[in-house]
Amino acid sequence: MSGLNRFYYPTKYQSRAQVVSLGIKCVFISHQKADKDSAKKIADYLIEAGIDVYFDEYDSELRINHQANNPKAVTDAIKKGINNSSHMLAIVSPNTLYSSWVPFEIGYGFDKTDLGVLCLKGIPKGNLPEYIRTAPIIRDIYDLNKLISTLTNNSENILLESRRIKNHSDYYNPLSSIMDSLVSDQY
Repeated sequence: MSGLNRFYYPTKYQSRAQVVSLGIKCVFISHQKADKDSAKKIADYLIEAGIDVYFDEYDSELRINHQANNPKAVTDAIKKGINNSSHMLAIVSPNTLYSSWVPFEIGYGFDKTDLGVLCLKGIPKGNLPEYIRTAPIIRDIYDLNKLISTLTNNSENILLESRRIKNHSDYYNPLSSIMDSLVSDQY
């Protein structure tokens, strides 16, 4: 059973309370535009695992408003995506330091979603911006698979056997080019 991109789902919710009360699990993918290809790989990995996502690259409403240089409508579209999500993954790379939207999304979603910070390959622990150090850090594919297990209420073994996720050390893991497979605590 695959997840879906929540933008395409016809029902839109106005608050996180509605989303949570219905038991909906949806992950808002926060990323800097330069990291959109990596963010798409992560969104697709979550969808394959059976988790719904909101990924802005699929939001035609947001794209049209961005092209029309309508910041109010862009902001409203982002807020709607966050309001329809139970969780947020803020993808961190060196590009994140130059983002104007990632800090906004984290600030808006901080008390509306369960926030997690996902580090792309090679991000040292000490290089994380202060505004995201308070959230749980997903440093590698191993940690992401644990999060997926929690969100789907399935053991990692069941997810691996059903091929909904790939082992963190699998050479063919679709995330191995953008995320570390396993990071030791000394890193």
